[in-house]
Order: sequence, then C-alpha cells, then structure tokens
Amino acid sequence: MEVPLVQSTGDSVEMHQHTIQNQSSAENSVDKPHSPELTKEPSTESVKKVSKGSRLNSTTTLKGASTIGVVAKKKIETKSGTDSNSSGTKSTLTKPTMSSALRISGSAPVTRRISTGGLPEKQNMSLTKRQGSGLSSAVGKKASSLASEPLRKSLPEIRRSSMPSLGDKSANRTSIPETRRSFPASPVSKTLATSTSSDASKQESNRRTSLRSSPSSVSSKRITSSSMDSTSSSSSSVRKSISKVSSPSTRVSSGSKAGVVSTSLDRSSSLSGRRKVGAPENRDSHLIMLPKVEVRAGDDMRLDLRGHKIRSLNSGGLNLSPNLEFVYLRDNLLSALDGIEVLKRVKVLDLSFNNFKGPGFEPLENCKALQQLYLAGNQITSLTSLPELPNLEFLSVAQNKLKSLSMASQPRLQVLAASKNKISTLKGFPYLPALESLRMEENPILKMPHLEAASILLVGPTLKKFNDKDLSREEIAVAKRYPSHTALCIRGGWDFCRPDQSVDSTFKFLLEQWREQLPPGYLLKEAFTDQPFEGDACFCHFEFIRDNTESSVSELDLKYQWFIGEKTPSNFTAIPGASAEVYFPKNDDIGRILKVECTPVLGETEYPTIFAISSPVSPGTRIPKVLKIDVRGELVEGNTIKGYVEVAWCGGNPGKGVASWLRRRWNSSPVVIAGAEDEEYQLTLDDIDSCLVYMYTPVTEESAKGEPQYSITDYVKAAPPSVNNVQITGDAVEGSIIRGVGEYFGGKEGPSKFEWWREDKDTGEFAVVLTGTNDYTLTKDDIGQRLAFVYIPVNFEGQEGKSMSITSQIVKPAPPKVTNVKIIGELKEGTKVTVTGIVTGGTEASSRVQWFRTSSSTFEVEKNLEVLSASKIAKAFRIPLGAVGYYIVAKFIPMTPDGEAGEPAYVISETVIENLPPSLNFLSITGDYSEGEMLTASYGYIGGHEGKSIYNWHLHEVENDSGALIPEVSGLLQYRVTKDAIGKFVSFTCTPVRSDGIIGEPRPVMGQERVRPGSPRLISLQIIGTAVEGTTLNVEKRYWGGEEGESIYRWFRTSSDGTHIEITGATASSYMLSVADIGYFISVSCEPVRSDWARGPIVLSEQVGPIVPGLPTCHSLEFLGSLVEGTRLSFIASYSGGTQGDCLNEWFSVKGNGQKEKLTVEDFLDLTLENVGECLELVYTPVRDDGLKGCPRTLVSRPVAPGEPLGIDLVIPDCCEGQKVVPHMRYFGGQEGVGEYIWYRTKDKLHEPALLELSTNSENVDICSKTLTYTPSLDDVGVYLAMYWVPTRSDGKRGKPMVSISESPVTPALPIVSNVRVKKLSSNTYIGEGEYFGGYEGASLFSWYRETDEGTIVLINGANSKTYEVTDEDYNCRLLFGYTPVRSDSVVGELRLSEATGIILPELPRIEMLALTGKAVEGEVLTAVEVIPESESQQHVWGKYKKEVKYQWFYSSETGNNKSFEPFPSQYSCSYKVRFEDIGHYLRCECIVTDVFGRLSEPAYTETTMVLPGVPRMDKLEIEGRGFHTNLYAVRGIYSGGKEGKSRIQWLRSMVGSPDLISIPGESGRMYEANVDDVGYRLVALYTPVREDGVEGQPVSVSTELIAVEPDVLKEVKQKLDLGSVKFEALCDKDRSSKKIPGVGTLERRILEVNRKRIKVVKPGSKTSFPTTEIRGTYAPPFHVELFRNDQHRLKIVVDSENEVDLMVQTRHLRDVIVLVIRGLAQRFNSTSLNTLLKIDT
Repeated sequence: MEVPLVQSTGDSVEMHQHTIQNQSSAENSVDKPHSPELTKEPSTESVKKVSKGSRLNSTTTLKGASTIGVVAKKKIETKSGTDSNSSGTKSTLTKPTMSSALRISGSAPVTRRISTGGLPEKQNMSLTKRQGSGLSSAVGKKASSLASEPLRKSLPEIRRSSMPSLGDKSANRTSIPETRRSFPASPVSKTLATSTSSDASKQESNRRTSLRSSPSSVSSKRITSSSMDSTSSSSSSVRKSISKVSSPSTRVSSGSKAGVVSTSLDRSSSLSGRRKVGAPENRDSHLIMLPKVEVRAGDDMRLDLRGHKIRSLNSGGLNLSPNLEFVYLRDNLLSALDGIEVLKRVKVLDLSFNNFKGPGFEPLENCKALQQLYLAGNQITSLTSLPELPNLEFLSVAQNKLKSLSMASQPRLQVLAASKNKISTLKGFPYLPALESLRMEENPILKMPHLEAASILLVGPTLKKFNDKDLSREEIAVAKRYPSHTALCIRGGWDFCRPDQSVDSTFKFLLEQWREQLPPGYLLKEAFTDQPFEGDACFCHFEFIRDNTESSVSELDLKYQWFIGEKTPSNFTAIPGASAEVYFPKNDDIGRILKVECTPVLGETEYPTIFAISSPVSPGTRIPKVLKIDVRGELVEGNTIKGYVEVAWCGGNPGKGVASWLRRRWNSSPVVIAGAEDEEYQLTLDDIDSCLVYMYTPVTEESAKGEPQYSITDYVKAAPPSVNNVQITGDAVEGSIIRGVGEYFGGKEGPSKFEWWREDKDTGEFAVVLTGTNDYTLTKDDIGQRLAFVYIPVNFEGQEGKSMSITSQIVKPAPPKVTNVKIIGELKEGTKVTVTGIVTGGTEASSRVQWFRTSSSTFEVEKNLEVLSASKIAKAFRIPLGAVGYYIVAKFIPMTPDGEAGEPAYVISETVIENLPPSLNFLSITGDYSEGEMLTASYGYIGGHEGKSIYNWHLHEVENDSGALIPEVSGLLQYRVTKDAIGKFVSFTCTPVRSDGIIGEPRPVMGQERVRPGSPRLISLQIIGTAVEGTTLNVEKRYWGGEEGESIYRWFRTSSDGTHIEITGATASSYMLSVADIGYFISVSCEPVRSDWARGPIVLSEQVGPIVPGLPTCHSLEFLGSLVEGTRLSFIASYSGGTQGDCLNEWFSVKGNGQKEKLTVEDFLDLTLENVGECLELVYTPVRDDGLKGCPRTLVSRPVAPGEPLGIDLVIPDCCEGQKVVPHMRYFGGQEGVGEYIWYRTKDKLHEPALLELSTNSENVDICSKTLTYTPSLDDVGVYLAMYWVPTRSDGKRGKPMVSISESPVTPALPIVSNVRVKKLSSNTYIGEGEYFGGYEGASLFSWYRETDEGTIVLINGANSKTYEVTDEDYNCRLLFGYTPVRSDSVVGELRLSEATGIILPELPRIEMLALTGKAVEGEVLTAVEVIPESESQQHVWGKYKKEVKYQWFYSSETGNNKSFEPFPSQYSCSYKVRFEDIGHYLRCECIVTDVFGRLSEPAYTETTMVLPGVPRMDKLEIEGRGFHTNLYAVRGIYSGGKEGKSRIQWLRSMVGSPDLISIPGESGRMYEANVDDVGYRLVALYTPVREDGVEGQPVSVSTELIAVEPDVLKEVKQKLDLGSVKFEALCDKDRSSKKIPGVGTLERRILEVNRKRIKVVKPGSKTSFPTTEIRGTYAPPFHVELFRNDQHRLKIVVDSENEVDLMVQTRHLRDVIVLVIRGLAQRFNSTSLNTLLKIDT
C-alpha cells in the first residue's frame, strides 16, 4: 500500500510515495523527527462536557521519541461507531512543519532517546472542556476511522514528548505487538487524515483554529504534531497500557493504521496540502511554533545518515555537497565539525547524540542559511565558540554538560532548548532578541528563585514560554520590579536577588566594576536616568562626591553620550548629536531602552565611561510642558528682549504656543500688555521701573495645551536721553509758524532745550535767534535764509543727552493771504458796510473786494452767488436796494503791490438785509454860488424803490427865514443862478416818496454861501506870433465879468509830457522865445482881474512849439536834516537838461549784512525806531518832462543814531487788593531795555518834590516790588502805591527818572472765599476749610448741610463751627460745608458751599481674625469662625449694620513652599468637608463681610496646614450578587482616607443563629464565587481598609442573605432525594497524589452509589474482570464530602482516615447535585437539617 507524504511550504510541495510492506526487517532505517514543539499547558478545567446520552471518550496522548514540540495534553474525542473498512484506510500526511518517524514491525518497540532531553516519560492524559475556537485533538471527529479494531491490535510505539512531565512518576507501558513499517518523512510536522471524503469534509466544516505566525513566516501556519520513533538497535521497550471502557460503543483512539497520530490545528487544510493565510496572534494559545523551514523537493538536497557510526565528516563515503539543505547526522560518533563548512546552504542540521565536546564550532560560521541546529545528547561543555548564525531560529543543546549559555548573539533564534545540563549561572547569557521559548529544565540553576523573572529580563518582551509553560503573571510582575540595568548585571555575573534588594545590589555590583576606573579623589554616589517618555525630557543623573581623604582635587567635568537599544538592554547604537545631560525620546524610541554613557574628565584626563540604563520609553502624554523658560536681553528701554522656551512636546506635534507679555509694577499685580504676543518685545517708556513677565503656553498641532509657565525679569531701566528723527514741520514761508519736533527717547522727558539759529547768507554761519521753545514764527528777516533747529534732550532727572539739529529750507516770501475776514456795519439797506481782514504776504491797500448776494445763509460755491459789485480796492460798500431780503457775501482777494493774488476768502453776513422807510441818507447842493452858474441838488434815497419824490428851490434873505419858492424850477434838481439871487441864500428841499406812495419826511439843505456876482473870466485867449526862437509872442483875449482891471499874465514852458513850467519874469502880455525854451511848448495864462480886484479863473492858451530840449542831469545831491531818531530827513538835488519832469526818489535801509530794504519813494523820510542802527541810502534819478531819464545818483548816510531815553508819561491807575496794577507808560529813545522799576508803599499821598525824593525817604515808605507790574496784597490796603521808573535804553543808557503815585489808597477786595472743602479727620469727624480773600477777615459764618440721595440739601441745625461730628442721621447722605466770608468792617460776602463729600457711611466692619475649627484631614469638616474687634465702634457696626458674611474656599495649585491658590467653584459656606483630592494641598478660607450699604470689608484669610490623608475607612460597604450558590458575589464600597493601598478582604460564612464566623481559606479578593458549601449560610465580607503607606483603618463587615440552592439544582436534588437511592458515573485518577497538579494523571471510570444508609464507590467490570467495590461506608462521622475550589469538577468523599476517594465529573452542575444529595441523605449527622439546606417548607 502506498502512503503519500505531502510536505508543503508557501511556494513548494514535496511528495514522496513509499510502499508500506506488511513484513519488514528490523534493519529498516527510520527517519527521526526534528519538528518544533507544539505544547498545551495543563488546565485546571480539563473535563469535557458531553451532551446527554453521549458516552465518555478516553483520550491518550501520543509521544514522539525525537520531537522538540509535542502536545502536553492531547485531547482525542472518539465518535460513536467505528470504521468497518479499517484495513483499507489510507493515511495521508499533508501538514507542513511536522517531523515524524514511524516504525511498524512485529517486534516490540524499543526505547528511544529524545533530542531535547532524555528518555521518554509518561504523557499525562486530560479531559478538556470543548471550546469552539480552542485547540482539539488531532484526530477530532475522525476517531471512528482511526480507532478501528485492527489498529488497536497493532498500535505503534507511542513516544513521550521531550518536554518534561508535570508529574514525577514515570508511567508503565504495555507492549503491544505491532507490524513495523518504515517510510521517509520530512523534518516538518505532518497531519494525519483519512481518505474518506465525508470525514474530510466534516473536518473541514467543524474544526477552526488560529495560530500566531512566527516572525520568520508571514503567511504560513506552523502546526506541530506528536510523532513516534523507534530504533532497530533497542531490545527493550516501554509500553503503555490502554484500558478499555466497558461501554461497547466507546473507543479509544491512539493511532492510525500507518502508525502516525498527529495533531491538526489547521481546520481548513485540504488533501493537497494547501493552507490559508495565518491567523492573528493569540496570546492565550498554549502552543509554541517551530520556525518555518522552506523545503524544496529533491533527494539531492537531503542527507540522512542517522545511526551510521560516522566518526569524521571528511570520510570518503560521506559525500557532503554544498547543495544540501537538510542534513541528519544524529546517532553517530562525530567529535569535530571539520568539513561542515561545505554546507553553505544547509537549513536543518541534526548533530544530536554524537561525541562533540566543544569548543570547535567555528566551522559553522559558513552555514549562513542554517535555520535549525540540533546538538542534543553530546558532551558539550561550552558554546562560546558557536558563531553568530544570522538565520538560526531553533537551537537544541539539551542533555549536554553546559555550565552556562554564554555564546555569540543569535539575532533570529526563537526556540532555545537547554534542558538536562549543568547550567548554574546566567553569566554571559547571549543577546537573543527574537527568542520566544526557553527551556532549562533539570538544571542546577532551577534552584535560583525567580529564574523565570530573570529570563524575562534577559530575553525581553519576545519571550512567551519558559520551560514549556506560558509566562507566569506573578513572574512578569516580579521582573518589572527590577531596575532596567539588571540584565546587564546578570550577564556580568551578578548574583540574582530579591526585587526589593535589587536596586542597591546592582548598583554596588556596577560600582565594584567601576571602582578602579573612577577619577582619583571622587566617589560615585548615584547613576540613573528618569523614566523616559516620548517627547519629554529624560535627564541622566551622575553624582560624584569628593573623597574626604583627598585634600586638593580639581573640579570634575562630565561628558555624555546617549544610545538607543532594543526592547532589552542590548545592541545599543549611539544617537547622533545626543551628548547633553538631557535627551528627548522620539516616536521611534517607544518601547526601546536608552543608555547614557558618562565620561568623567578631570583636568585634561578623560577616564573610562560609566553608564546608566533607562526603562523602556513610554508613549508620550501628548500634553506638552515647558521645561525651561527665561528672558534674554538687556533690560534697558528701547532694547528688544526675547523669551526663550524649551518645550517637551511629549509625543505631540510641535505647534505654535501662546506667548504673552505682562507688566508688573512695584507692589502691584501684573497687567497684560496689549498686542505683545510675540517672542520678542521692545521695551517702551511704560516699562521703566517695572518687571516684565513672559508667559508661554505650549500648544500642539492637535490643539492640546500644556500648563502655562512664566519668567519674570528684573526692573527695566531708562535709556540715556537721546533724540532722533529731528524734523522741522511747517512751510518755510514768511509768516508761517514752523515747529521743531523729534522723537525723544530715554525715560520720561524733562525740560529739554530748544534753540533756533539763523544762517548768515554771506558768511554761512548760524546765529541764535530764539531759545526755549520749539515754535518759531518766520518774519521778513528770515526771507532768503535758512534756519537751524537744535534739540537738546533732557530727562526728568536733568541729565542732558547728545543734541541733534536739522536745517530748514530757504525761507520764501509769503503769498498773499487773508484771514479773519469780517463784515462790519449795520446790515440795512443803504448803510455802508466794510469788510476787514488780516492780510499777510501782501498789503491790504492792494487787495480787492467784490460783493455778492445770496438767498442761502451758508456759503457753498461762488457760482451760486449773484454779483452786486465789481471787484475793486475799496473795502466799504453801501448796501444797494437789490440786496434787501438777501444775505450779502464779500469776496476778499489778497494781493501784493506787484499784483500777485492769493486765495480769495469769502464771508457771508449773519442776517439778511433789512428794508428802511423812505428817507434820505444824504442831501447836498453842488455848484458855484455865483451868477450864471448851475446849482445841482443830489441826494441818496433809501427805503425801498423810489417813487416820484418832490423837489423845491427857495431863496432866503437870511439863513433862518422861511424863504421864497422859486416855482419855475420846482420838480427839478438843477437851478441856474440868476441876477435876482445875488446876495441871497439858496436852499433845496426834497420830500422822499416810495414807489408805493409812502411819503417820507421832507429834508432841506441850505446853500453854503450867498450868491456872488459872476467871476471875471476870459471867453477866449490865444497867442499871436510865430513859435520861433527870438520872436515875440503876443496875447490876444476876450474878457467877461465886469470891468477888467490889471489882469495877470504868466508864460509857461510845456514839456512833451504836458508839464508846465512858468518862465520866471515873463509876466507881460508878450514874450520873446529864448534858447531855454527849445524843446518846450510855450503857452501863456491870463488871470482876469476885475476892477474891484476880483479875480477870475486863469485861462491857459494853446501851446506853441515844441523846442528841441537838452539831456536831463543831476549835478549834486545831499541830505537835508539830522540822522537822529524822531527827525525828518530830506534832500537837495540840482537839475539840468530841459524841463524837469517827475524825478524818481527811492529810500533804502541798509542792514548790517548788506541786505537792502526799500522804505519809501517820498521826498522825505521820518526816522523811527526801526531805522536806528541802520544806514540809509537815497537813489535819485533825474527825469525830463518828456520822460527821458538821466543817470541815477546814490547817497549813503551814516547809521541812524537813537534818541535819548525819555519817559514821556507814567500814570498809576486805581488800585484794588488782588488786582494786578499795570502802569500806563510811554517811552522814547531807541530800543527800550529793561528799566528800573520800584514800587513803594506810603501811608500819605506825596507830592513833588517829596515824590522825587521817595527813594531816600525811609520813614513811612516801604518797597513793595521791583517788577513792572504789581498786585496789591492785604498789607497794601489803605495805603498809596508809588512807582519809581528809570527809562533805560537797550544799550544801558538811562534817562531821567519818573515817579508817579496813585490817586487814591488801595481799596480792599470784596470778601470772598475759595477752595471750600471738607477734610476727614477721623471716621466720624470732618472739618471744613476755605481760603479767605478780601481785606481782613472778620467773624465769618460757617454752616453744615446734608444732601440726600434725591439731591435735597438740608441745613443741619446747630452745626456752625468748622468741625462736625457725624451722627446716624448722616449715614447714606453726603455732607456739605458752607462758608460765608465776613470782612472786618462787617461787609458780608457770598456764601460758598463745598463739594459734597462721598456718601457718609459708618466704619467698615472688620474681621480681626479668621479661625478654623476642625483638622486639615481628609473627611474632616473645617468651619471658619470670624473674630470681631472689641472696639466699641466695631461692636456697634456689627450689631446694627452687618448684612451678611460671605465665604470662599481655595486650594493650593502647587504643593510645597511655592503656593498659589485657586478657588473652589461652589464652596461658599462657612464649612467645608475635606476631600481626597485635597490631600497634599493647602486650603484657604476667605471671609468678606457685607454691610447694609452694600460695602465689602477687607477679606480675611486663614490657611490650613497641608491636608493629610484621613484614617482609612470604608463606607456604604455592600455585597453585589443574587442569593444562589452558583452566583458570583462582589464587594464594593466607598473608600476614604488617602490613596487606597492593599486593603485586605476576607470572606467568611455566618450560620443562622450563631455569632461565630467561619473563614473561607484563600478567598481574599473582591470577587467570590459561591459553591454548595455556602448553602444555608450568610456570606460575610470583612474589609480592612489600608492606606498606601500601610496605615490600617477599622475593619468593616457586610453580609448577604442566606445562600440558597440554584433552582435547577434544587429541583434535581429533590427528585433524587425522593428516590432514596441513586447512582452517579464519575472518573477516578488512581495515580494522583496530593502533590500532583490537578487534571493530570490516568483517569478510570467509577460508579458512585448512594442511599439513605450508606455510600459505595464501585470500579466497573470488564470482559476479563468483575466489578470491585473500592470504598464503602456509612454517613457517620468523620464522614464528609470535600470540594476543590480550584476545580469545579472534582469532589472528595472521605469515609474515614483510611478510606477516601477523589472523583471527577463532567460538570459543576453534576458535582453540586452529587454533593447535595449525599449531604441530604446524611442529614441526621449534620447540625443543619436538609430542609433548611434546601429551603423546603415542612
């Protein structure tokens, strides 16, 4: 028969078919297994639950002789029925990672050695409760096909697992004849399966499991199986006896037809060997997997020479090839590895059971691909020469003579089997970062306590199993208590000790190693690191102390270097740049261990390094925190300071923190600086003498905020005074005000100095023109020059800084501008108004004004105006009739004399123009009151539109007669004088009439003189003659006006421009032309003279000429007058060159710098003060009458001298006390200087000459002041004031003194009082004050007033003194003080009231002291009690005006001395119960009293000491859970008294009616699972609270109601008790001893028979034996039934000390029924009746 063997990996499948013969010799070779170990840890619950009607299945664990992994407890469930075709069943091995060797022969099996630890031992058998996702037997539900009858007759040898049994006894085996078959098997695990398709599909659907994949295999599942092996050389065998169950349908499966029993964990594997993807890691799995070995098909890759007695690998027949991957050389005589280096591709190498002694493993260094190495069963004493094999995953060195495991690091080793050696130390333990299973059974080192914890420390978190068991939680907890460097110390040879001694012991061990390396004179005190957290600061601490024996030792420097390792303290690599005392772990460092090396440096000598190891890096809190914060920069105004922050981000992504700056003045709280939210801050003036606080709150990108931290600076100092950015603002234009400005810097500015300098245009030098102000008004003197502004900064303390200056632009002449434009005059029709304004940059005489009208009262734009007049120079304007009802607008255009116009200014009248009644504003007669002349009347009409006014002319003999009407000229405005009017007066009367007929008042006007006769005049006049030089010209005329007398003739020369020049001496009626007349026109004038010598108008004849003239010339020019201030200066000039025309005269003022200023063009110049000190220049230009100009002539004077200083007038006005006296003075004589002024006080009014001798008269004369003005004081009242004045010129020359005295004595001022105020002397006393003025004060009057809330002021009767005592009526009111001044002469002034005081309130309630009652202990109640001052006023205030007392409780936010308090949000009562959260903090109570007026007293504080934890106490203790015996009960309550430590809980039972409590052994947890022993009792939990520091509190107990039987159990028990006799089926372990672990042993079936009289345990019979009774007895004492709390399926029946039996049942339910039935039947021997136990009503 062919049995296919399928070896499957992820990518390749190797199949071998071998023919299994029925007969084979003992010499057939058998493959030996090399599979990893697949183990299941023993379970206390090992009974499988079977459905009703099913039969119990016996399980047998098969043992493989050479397997590394084996199932420790095989669970094989047999199915009802057997496979009838068992002889033809094919067994197919389809599972990878399994190695087995089968040996089937007719001879008995032989004993075989195990490659991982000695001879086979008995495998324990257990029944395990079935789990849907747990591990099951490899046979499973296929037991019917595998456990056929022929198979049971020829079972192969079952080999024991290499893992040691949990029991010490070895089991006897029964030899069973078997047919030996042999076929090759792969070194990987195999799966047993049948060819029956139905069973295969059923297996496919019903079995699922998941296994954790190893690090070396991603997608494969490793499944180990038990295997069987036998050798041909063995002559004896250990056989196992398999008992048969009496039930005919029950079968025990212990093998397959092919002799292979395997455990299948892959429920989805098919016959083709394909596998699903590996399941996720399951930490609860009790299996450990051998690393996967990739297998390729082909015999050229395999070499199997087991048991060939090979002595050397270099023998000729061995044929080692580099292509070999699987080499099996066990059971030979090899002692050296020479020649093994050829196997460069070998993956599995089995060298077990040879003669290797080691060392000598260096040749293995070439086997880089090696994955599994078997060296068990040799004589190896050391592994130090074993090289590092990068791919080695499995190493077995069991059954050797190793004393330690010191070897090279194996980076991928997962399983290390080192059982049965002589290992006694862990020194030199290798670095195995991937190790998952470590086996060290049967070694001397097992005596070392906590060896498992030491292994956990050495290997690290990858270790899952130790000595074939899952890691103990207790040992894991113990390992965590050791310091992080323990593993290094263990490898160095440190003796492992208890955890509580490990810190000191390991440090002493390291210190002993470093002692010789430390710098001389120093001792190492400590070396450790902080607990590292991601992103947080991890500091290292190396503290050296001086050795007292060394006197002179230099300072020690320390250098640091950080390293990062793996999850164990090994394989450290340096962290670049991490050479400081602190290191910030990164995200990649989480779970890894840090190491820091410290290098001591003494002087220039570096000593060997020491180190410290950290615990694994923990994930960060993601809450950033500030490690260090400070402020850098010089604290001087103007400097920029910067806040520096070192932040630990604790795993969060660094974000932008929140920065802010606060300013803290002395003795005040910090105030936030608005806008200062950057790291940098520039110090300002406000920061001087203040401290700055830099506050920073770290914030991550995820918006997680840390605790804000701050740094406070020293006080900021002021900078030295300085100024920059000095500028001159304003236009450099004449008349403008320019201002010098600058940015002062350097503290508070004091009286800084300002100077204005003017540049000399000629020299370029600057001279001071103004000091003390930064404003300067530009004048004419500044035009064309530049000004410089000098800024000298001075701080508040008077310190001067460096001056800064700036120069302005050249000053320009000001453009014409007008300001302050006004319309002056009455705004009525016909009146004359004038516009005025202040013109700068021009002359008002040249400016022009235009008038408009508008209906709007506001001016907008000119286009909306109606023109009333043209633009003209005249500023006056008579309001026309058309302006009535309108507003008038004046447009003022400033202009310079040269015609430059400025911006016009507009002004509008305030009101509209009003209409007047018809009237005449003027009336006059013009004309000559002479015969024949025309008189014309003219008038001005106002008062609306003129109608037809009435005109009349009259003649008067005298001026005051009524006169005679001249009718012929009535209604006319003109009258020609007739001869009748000669000698009379002429008058004209006008009666105004408006257009609407309204007649005004008539108004006459009288002629100025009587009418004269006609003046003589010439009707014609002409010159007769030729206009030739030398000829005579005669006059021809016609005369009118009476008889002509001697008329007067004058001859004139007339120039071409019309200038007439009388010819001297030419007065006749004829004239002869001369040379002097050439160029002129000659004319003659004739003045007619009447015979009465009356003269008529001169008549000028027409001209004759012209005559060619000569050039005009000035021959001489000189000044006329004195060059002294106050005189008039003119000049004399001689002219020739024709007729002299309008010669030009120009007067100039010559400045000191040569600049000229034009003064006038008149013929003279009046010298004034402005001319003093300046030279005058006259420019004379001769001009002929025809306009021809001659050469100008210039004359320059000497400087004008000032006049003598002279006081012209001095008058002292009337004087009154308190009023400034300003004397009226007039001065002449140059620029006035500072004169001498002396004020005198005299009782008598003095007159000259005594007044002039005032300075020498010392009697009754006092000097009052020496200033220009004087304000009389009280001392001056009633006396005269005199002033002595010496006029003084600016050059110091003094004039004649002047003295003047007041006309009347100084009069006192009216009595007044000012600054009336109320001053508070005490809480109940006020005083009124005021400053009296006005002569001598008499008996002034005082009064007090009370102002209520409604504002009513009420006089307080009887309060007439300056002081006032407050009464109760004044509270909540304000007080006013009244002061009526009275002069000494009884003149009474006006009453003045002070400002109202603040609201008068009684004394504020004060708290003298705030005390606390109670202790600052958790759980205690603190009560605040306020102490009232004993003063009478405070007692009165508290008794009458106290409203309420408010409390606020605070807690300290920081522990220790640096306390800051934060308020509790809702603690406002006087009492406060101390909470758990308050422990370690300080508490503060604040008390504030509020009176009826709403005022708050000063808060009173009291603080507690640090809150201590209270006495441990448990309140509201209760037990949760229902009252049945199958339920789980839990104790809970509220603990108080500090942080709870390891409080003690003890569960007890309480019997009804008995005070005694029965302790339940081992039950000290918070949870308790009841059982049948508790039925009829109350459960009592005794809780002893224990604080973390070990302090115990008072124990507290709580109990349940009576525990009742679970209803289902109760029902079944009642039924069985009613029967009176019942049988139960159970199992019994005959090999069990009290020392063995429960659930492990050989189970046999038993029948338990109970009735009302006795109890019996019967062993069932079989085909070859009869039933036997093992135990029989009654219920008499000491009969009892015991339960096992750790196994709910077991019970013990004790009849007496010699007879007892340990039974096991399938379920807890069945166990409870059995126990209750037995106890019920034995009730007569119990103190408690069955009815009570079962709660049956009788």
